[in-house]
Amino acid sequence: MTSVHLQSFPAAHPPEIPAVPALGLPWALAEAQTFHLRGLGRLARVERAAAKQHAQQDASVYLAAESARLEAVRRRLSGEAQEWWQALVSNDEATVCEAVNTAFSDNPAAGCAVGMDGSVLSVVMRQQDLDSLPTQTAGLTPNGRPALKNLTKRDRLLWWLTTMGSNLVATLKEGFATAPGVTAIDLAVLTRLPNTQRLGFVAYGRWTRQAVESTPWLTAEDALRFLDIGQDVSCSVTATASGNLSNTIKPLDTTRVPGLQDLLDHAQDEPDAGEPSLADLDISLGANTPPDGATSVVNPYRIRSFAEWRQETSAAPPPMPTVPPVTPAALIPGQTVALPEEAWHGLDIAFRFAGADADLTLFLTGEDGRVAVDEDFVFYHQPSAADGAVRLLGKQPEGPHTVERATVHLSALPEQVRRVAIAINMDVDTGLTCGSLTHSALHMGCMTGTCWTFQPPADSNIQAMVVAELYRHIIDRRPAWKLRAVGQGWADGLDGLARAHGVDVE
Repeated sequence: MTSVHLQSFPAAHPPEIPAVPALGLPWALAEAQTFHLRGLGRLARVERAAAKQHAQQDASVYLAAESARLEAVRRRLSGEAQEWWQALVSNDEATVCEAVNTAFSDNPAAGCAVGMDGSVLSVVMRQQDLDSLPTQTAGLTPNGRPALKNLTKRDRLLWWLTTMGSNLVATLKEGFATAPGVTAIDLAVLTRLPNTQRLGFVAYGRWTRQAVESTPWLTAEDALRFLDIGQDVSCSVTATASGNLSNTIKPLDTTRVPGLQDLLDHAQDEPDAGEPSLADLDISLGANTPPDGATSVVNPYRIRSFAEWRQETSAAPPPMPTVPPVTPAALIPGQTVALPEEAWHGLDIAFRFAGADADLTLFLTGEDGRVAVDEDFVFYHQPSAADGAVRLLGKQPEGPHTVERATVHLSALPEQVRRVAIAINMDVDTGLTCGSLTHSALHMGCMTGTCWTFQPPADSNIQAMVVAELYRHIIDRRPAWKLRAVGQGWADGLDGLARAHGVDVE
């Protein structure tokens, strides 16, 4: 509570737009074959040969079109990012306030940027109430036994003041780090006053970038230096003539600073009041988690399937043959099945779950089960590998469940890739394990409708698991791909999972 100001905040820098995912002709050919062979039986040899010829003709055109489209998307994003950065460094009010409020959204003391005046940013901070602090602290008896001792009014007030100073300095540091064009911050602190239980301002002032960044912040006690390095600083807690702290908190005079009284008059600090409130400030400022949990992030580099491309570029594309639903074959741990040739051209993967959050992860490995390069590790920060042959397609809610999808074109994988591990991992920071997942199941299917499903074990001792594995095999002297249900994992989550597959974890 009294050391938040010791944190360091990375300085903002121009946005870096990632490169478009690499796409290759083997991937495009596999996509085209999936489309053209759909609905054709294995004995329709003439039709299948014609379909493969059409796929050969279309693949290079499809590849060129998708590559050009994605490059155009990247150019547009780069232009938008440059405009945003210029607005931020030029102190455009809306841009600065949005960026700073997003940065503030996870702060222990809710802060809100409310406006700009030239290069000066105005911020309001909601400090923890004094009455919320404990009245006792840990201590020792004369015999050295643990005990609780009562805090004096002044000790409790000093604790609260140090906490306020710590949060105030951290807010200043993060505001300056986020908005490089801001030279000073006018900051006012709100809290609920102990005597009246009404909101009131208990500190305000102006702090310059130079003053904050040149002050060494080394200890918890340094938090109180906010009183000395600011301009026109006023604080409800004052020192008496003897050097002791006052033992009461009184509201500050708001008439000295234009706009403060109006802000206080319209402040709503009660949750569940039917309108946004200071009590809900952290939630309303947050840009990381949508309030209803239903909004998903759109991938700007989403690759169109061959069917989508044909539909968008052809005046009257041929209708897609319908595939009758097939009951999935349920697998048990250790069971293997040989995949039909149709699955080589396109294997759709879907991991369905509820109860907690999990991420789908894939590893493209050699016979030894280890990746040749880190680029063969497919996860949320690197959703594509092997020139598009393996891709994560995103996560979205479907009714009471969440589904994350991926696609694998086995026929487009380089020869050195001998195995594809399909894994899941929990967020280690939450402390949750795979035992927290409910209704979890991995579904895999191909264009003929043939599909398989596997329910991984709900193991409360692990945080990451290889659910299934695809691997090359020889059947009747001919190359083949097989699927194995696994369901085995690692207690240390994604780090252990990645290391086991040869990925360097920093």
